[in-house]
Amino acid sequence: MSPVADVETHCPYCALQCGTRLTREDGRTRVEPTAFPVNQGGLCQKGWTAPAVLDTPGRLTRPLVRGADGRLAPATWEEALDTIAGRLREIRAAHGPDAVGVFGGGGLTNEKAYQLGKFARVALGTSQIDYNGRFCMSSAAAAGTAAFGLDRGLPFPVTDLAAAEVVLLAGANPAETMPPLMRHLARAQLIVIDPRRTPTAEAAALHLQPAPGTDLALALGLLHLAVTEGHADHGYLNKRTTGFEAAWKRAAAWWPERVERVTGVPVAEMREAVGLLAGARRAYVLTGRGAEQHSKGTDTVAAFINLALTLGLPGREGSGYGCLTGQGNGQGGREHGQKADQLPGYRMLADPAARAHVAEVWGVSPDELPGPGRSAYELLDALGTDGGPRALLVFGSNPVVSAPRAARIADRLKSLDLLVVADFVPSETAELADVVLPVTQWAEEEGTMTSLEGRVLRRRRLLTPPGEARSDLDVLHGIAVRLGQDPGRFPTAPREVFEELRRASRGGKADYSGISYERLDAGEALHWPCPDTGAGAQAHPGTPRLFLDGFAHPDGLARFAEVEHRDAAETPGADFPLYATTGRVLAQYQSGAQTRRVPELAAAAPEAFVEVHPDTARRHGLHEGAMARVVSARGAALARVRLIGSLRTDTVFLPFHFAGAGRANLITSPALDPRSRMPEFKVCAVRLEPAEAGL
Repeated sequence: MSPVADVETHCPYCALQCGTRLTREDGRTRVEPTAFPVNQGGLCQKGWTAPAVLDTPGRLTRPLVRGADGRLAPATWEEALDTIAGRLREIRAAHGPDAVGVFGGGGLTNEKAYQLGKFARVALGTSQIDYNGRFCMSSAAAAGTAAFGLDRGLPFPVTDLAAAEVVLLAGANPAETMPPLMRHLARAQLIVIDPRRTPTAEAAALHLQPAPGTDLALALGLLHLAVTEGHADHGYLNKRTTGFEAAWKRAAAWWPERVERVTGVPVAEMREAVGLLAGARRAYVLTGRGAEQHSKGTDTVAAFINLALTLGLPGREGSGYGCLTGQGNGQGGREHGQKADQLPGYRMLADPAARAHVAEVWGVSPDELPGPGRSAYELLDALGTDGGPRALLVFGSNPVVSAPRAARIADRLKSLDLLVVADFVPSETAELADVVLPVTQWAEEEGTMTSLEGRVLRRRRLLTPPGEARSDLDVLHGIAVRLGQDPGRFPTAPREVFEELRRASRGGKADYSGISYERLDAGEALHWPCPDTGAGAQAHPGTPRLFLDGFAHPDGLARFAEVEHRDAAETPGADFPLYATTGRVLAQYQSGAQTRRVPELAAAAPEAFVEVHPDTARRHGLHEGAMARVVSARGAALARVRLIGSLRTDTVFLPFHFAGAGRANLITSPALDPRSRMPEFKVCAVRLEPAEAGL
């Protein structure tokens, strides 16, 4: 019998970051939930099966370098890193520092996200860095920052939701995307806004089912009713907000009957929704990807924030507005510098004071730091083009599956002079790489994550990495040193990186300077901002609830946004008569690179499918179980038909977790929100065909 090892850590998947205990005995890793506040002893199907990925067949354990024969072959770390550094030097010398791009991920620890941003801007000198969180939270971040002066997914603990009387969920399906959250919503009457009757909608007191791309019109209509039916909290508006009159002037034109014509949601249901929210002593408005992933996603989220402000909810204990962050470190991942326009501490890269502070911590001149670069899709779309990057380093992301207009993005990746992918499984993106670097997984590394409620958590190591796998911090160190950087500038110990992160974030909006491994390991619940105010009794307790005394603008007031509905970039027409929308299912996660390798999850959701109303299927010559082509102006996805009687007859739905011909993102639109640069994943125009028609 081998000795038993165990450690308390957190689930590797969504931003709920459920507490878990991992045990290793006789060569097998087991997981059990802990009584951590967000999951209270529960886990979802993905959490229970998470250890299966640790020992998955095909796990990357040795570096791979593509040879002259075009095949990836095992190499030593020295060979792989020397190859990368040599090629990077050549490309930078020929085309300049911006000829190298970096693409990160919302699942990276805070330490890795921080070091990645520093590596790009200091070791590479490039502005061309962004991450897949741009596809996840950017619209809510832009809207929240404009409204409140600060972006944190939930500005209150998840546990506050348990006392809610009414919760409006706009474009969120937590029953599938983060099931343990549902136990906190069990007492509340739920109002769910979603074109589909999801499992969350099934649990709702009221389900509003708008046409895809019309959420903004619906939010304007709800605000109209809140004002005209006497539910506006004028005392709160006068004391705690500014800009209401301009926002109301826009919403005044969206009378309920007009909204019904645009959205398809009956006036009576809109009126009931507003009445429920306004009549509750404790009420919340929560948004998710369904509201965000649009070419007008920032305005849509802003419109729901306007509704919450009109009812006097944000900044009041027991009520509020929040956004359900998606990826495991979607919150921390955008706070510390891997986003194109940001520096650590949620500082903005274009701010001279921010540049000076971070440059001092990094030991460089502010003038050496490049300016803001391209956003995620724009970066990927520019690869290999004139003026675009000729090399790309990818950490913790799989854009061949996850990016919109996926076939074009795969072509752009293939056109590069150098593609480097650091991953622990051979993802679809890794299969295209010139160099593949095997890196550690969640149970094999130390670090911190930041949950959707802004709580900083410890990730703890249980296992020794298999084979020759190294941490991403080791990878960045190895490349940086080969590019001439001082070895001490890119440490490999997570604790050492976090100590530097604390200094870099000091005084920023996301101030982590008062958070330490010692305090986290002692069990303290620390939500940022948590400035360094001293030790012991002088230590800052963190900020679990934001905005109770004022919003983060200089005058302490929340800002209304003056927004107007506009159509999606694509709407149905003669050639493409249906809306298509995309999303997640319970048994899979993100691009599926991990979960498709877990037998239990693969059995539960084995292949791409398309949900279709029976009448719609009949009109297109399709039946239950048939293979269909879902065709847009950009391409076609192959999927098995599922007949869903509760679906709108003008809408089809595809999950985006599957690879190959089943990629939902083969059809999605690259239209971008002008402020957040979020692609319009949630709506495009399509037609359905029997699969034989395209074979």
